[in-house]
Amino acid sequence: MSNFLSYLYLLSPLHTGGSAQEGNLMGIAREVHTEFPYLPSSSLRGKVRSVMERVSPEEAGPFFGERIKDGNQPTEGEVWFSDATLLFFPIASLSHHLVWVTCPLWLSRWNRWLHGAPLSAFIRQCNDILAGEVSALVTFSTQQLFLQGALLKEKDVNKLTDLSALQSAIEKITKNEDGFLTQLGRKLVILTDEDCAALVETGLQREVRVALKQEEKTVQGGSFRSEEAIPPEAVLFFPWGMKAHRQQEDTQNIRKKIVPILNDRLQFGGLEGLGRGWAQLTSIEISTAKKEG
Repeated sequence: MSNFLSYLYLLSPLHTGGSAQEGNLMGIAREVHTEFPYLPSSSLRGKVRSVMERVSPEEAGPFFGERIKDGNQPTEGEVWFSDATLLFFPIASLSHHLVWVTCPLWLSRWNRWLHGAPLSAFIRQCNDILAGEVSALVTFSTQQLFLQGALLKEKDVNKLTDLSALQSAIEKITKNEDGFLTQLGRKLVILTDEDCAALVETGLQREVRVALKQEEKTVQGGSFRSEEAIPPEAVLFFPWGMKAHRQQEDTQNIRKKIVPILNDRLQFGGLEGLGRGWAQLTSIEISTAKKEG
């Protein structure tokens, strides 16, 4: 049994359809207990399956599980996916152009899947400091920090000194990058869970769309909607894994092909025709265990 941790670096806004709409707002999927946006595992699995059905059509059924067809019952597959949750979120800054924010909750979720939980002591340190007078922990030197409309002065900000564990984990995500993401470790801000939630809510991309009359190209009365999306430059992660073979010859080829697919670019979520949901993926194996018995 092999387990992996995959990272999605968003190249374009990601719209993940929510279960409820409010008025003309097309919301996005949110965790019920935190209200943080996320990408459901069903969306991940469905997209990866559609790609693999083109790459290895004969083995996709046994690997992902057979669908209900011609009276046959569905079968359990040999691969599993978990939800993709936020890890680093981009925020506009008048003082630093753009920074990424994260929080102890996101770091703790990530740490659970990292080999040996290397960030445990670092996360405890962050919680202790943020419980005091400090509002933000940063990886850079600054006398003031703007986060959207909020201004944090020098006394509100604490520069982190021992970053070895965090930087080592970040480098695994950015080591093959040659673009903007390489700045992540140098432009990171750690906030309380509550402050991070507030900034994410105001930092979501929102666009208003209208329908036009075909002949006149004027706005059709009352026809407009607002769409939410997670902005580009955000980083999400999700665990996934492959179970032991049932019959090795049935899925041996697709097992070799899925990892390269999840180290490439894929498009997730809705509004694909508008170029939404493009992400660069990086997948790292985190454990391999033999089937018992």
